[in-house]
Amino acid sequence: MERNEQEEIKAYLIQTDEKFRAMVDQHHQYDVLVAELEAKHALSPAEEVEEHRLKKLKLQLKDQIEQTVSEHKLQPAAG
Repeated sequence: MERNEQEEIKAYLIQTDEKFRAMVDQHHQYDVLVAELEAKHALSPAEEVEEHRLKKLKLQLKDQIEQTVSEHKLQPAAG
């Protein structure tokens, strides 16, 4: 699937699908939290565990988002 087409589908789903929008919002929140941890000069062991946990959650959401976009692409157009 073309990147531009993916972005169009993603934008459409953000506007029309509450669950999809929540996944995108949560992914962004994880991204911000990871960036805050990565900006620190040194992480405590607990922060390292949290960073790893957040990265895994973020990746899982990314996979779900991409799966939803792919499934939408496969749906026949209504009309």
